[in-house]
Amino acid sequence: MLRGKSVIVLVAILTSLLVLGSIAYLYNKNRVIQQARPNLPALTEEDIDPQIWANHYPRHYDSYREAVEGPVVRTKYGGNDPYSKLEKKPELRILYEGFGFAEEYNQNRGHPYAVQDIDFINPARKGAGAVCYYCKSADVPHLLEKYGKEYFQKSFDELRAEINHAITCSDCHDPATNALRITRPALRDALARMDINVDNASRQEMRTLVCAQCHVEYYFTRGEKIVTFPWGDRLEDMKPEQVYEYFQSGPYEGNPFVDWVHPRSETPMLKAQHPDYEFFVNSTHHAAGVACADCHMPYIRQGNVKITSHNWQSPLRTISESCQVCHRHSEEYLRDRVLHIQDNNYNLLKIAAQRNVEVIEEIELTLGTPGADQALLAEAQDLHRQSQWMWDWMSSETSMGFHNPAEGLNYIGKSIDLAHQAIAKARKARGGQ
Repeated sequence: MLRGKSVIVLVAILTSLLVLGSIAYLYNKNRVIQQARPNLPALTEEDIDPQIWANHYPRHYDSYREAVEGPVVRTKYGGNDPYSKLEKKPELRILYEGFGFAEEYNQNRGHPYAVQDIDFINPARKGAGAVCYYCKSADVPHLLEKYGKEYFQKSFDELRAEINHAITCSDCHDPATNALRITRPALRDALARMDINVDNASRQEMRTLVCAQCHVEYYFTRGEKIVTFPWGDRLEDMKPEQVYEYFQSGPYEGNPFVDWVHPRSETPMLKAQHPDYEFFVNSTHHAAGVACADCHMPYIRQGNVKITSHNWQSPLRTISESCQVCHRHSEEYLRDRVLHIQDNNYNLLKIAAQRNVEVIEEIELTLGTPGADQALLAEAQDLHRQSQWMWDWMSSETSMGFHNPAEGLNYIGKSIDLAHQAIAKARKARGGQ
């Protein structure tokens, strides 16, 4: 007979085996539910076409297709209607004069349209070359592997025949396990500089990091034109002040980075891309552990199955699934609060934009004034570079300030203050007060 101690050991062993067996059962059951079509050939790295993934994940694919088959919606500050932002905000033509965005700047239609839309952009915006496809196509990881650094040297049209798909499942998911993954080396490299190993990230962290592969500020290095994130070696170094300092001295040992020279003010300018991740970091939602996908890809029900929606869109269109999971308020209240934040941000952005237009006009006037103080003029141009950068950071992020409201208003306020300083310097340079 087993004695008391032996019985305890045996019970412990049997309990452990039971727990492990249950875990294995649940894992295998979950894999079957996830895979949904266990008798189909396994997905591989060669399966880029989302229709192949649709055979395994039909419900997720259906939600992905909603972005294409659903209605065209133009919301107050976004949507999928590709209207011209230049027509809505004519001041952009002055602020971006001499740069491609002054020729064409349209509202994007979302991930499934990424390649289709870039095919028809103004030729003035295609000068960067094949690097423009970097975040537009699921074919890019394979092309990076095929060509290495030579990929970034190719022209826009040179690789068009090899670009067959827009942003699809394989951009974010491992075909073998369906786990979230990073497929763009720029993010991995930037995090490595901070001693962050993305392979150790939790699934909840990955639900933001897969978005941070592309929804970020970036630039193309001189010569090689490699996509690079202008971040320092700390998480705090990805805010506009630190990124500005990076561009001032980081990449080229004291030789500031320049996107273009404004033809009217002769200021060497910077163009912000879409710094959504940087702006979101340290926000209230980010600090609470909320991920991008929690709001923009909420859990939805299809029949008796709960899935993550792959119809990326504004949470204002999915308030019940995106917001009311945490916030116990009515949809009307939550929508009004979001719009209140966005309206305040928009109104201040308009003021900052107008002040920067005035900066350009004042510096242009000073450039045409004989005997103007060149040292003060240079200071005015430096302040212009900073003020428009702060405005552009907030103008180019895609939430109209909602991702981090308090921080956003701070940046717009800095832009307005720097613009006033630039105006004063330009006037003083030509002998005025």
